[in-house]
Amino acid sequence: MRFLVSALLVLASVPAHADYRITRDFGGLVEQYKAKYTKIRDRGERVIIDGICNSACTLVLGIVPANKICVTPKASLGFHAAYFDKAYTFGVKVTSYAGTADLMSYYPSTVKQWIARKGGLTPEMKRLRNGPELWAIIDPCPDEF
Repeated sequence: MRFLVSALLVLASVPAHADYRITRDFGGLVEQYKAKYTKIRDRGERVIIDGICNSACTLVLGIVPANKICVTPKASLGFHAAYFDKAYTFGVKVTSYAGTADLMSYYPSTVKQWIARKGGLTPEMKRLRNGPELWAIIDPCPDEF
């Protein structure tokens, strides 16, 4: 009985590893995404990209280890240059070159190479949809196929 109680206490103290599923994320403030994905990485969670992951959402690729990220057939990534918060630029989209360089510094080489092949980060969204090009960067989720 003492062994059983000890075993249950040990199991109760082990943190559960959950999945974080991205289904419809259009991005936002880069610093918030850095903090969010750092927490997910530090908890050892698996990230399942199961839909739209645009803009700052794509930072997941550079913060969470690649072996903890997978994509489903519904996955779609969108990349663009960083720009200043439009609340401070009277609603005009103004490119932030420093912000764009910061984004690029997080991406793994496979993502950087894909972006370079597509002409670099620009204000226009460059989309990477499910298929061989995406699978060259992120593994498909094994339990989704």
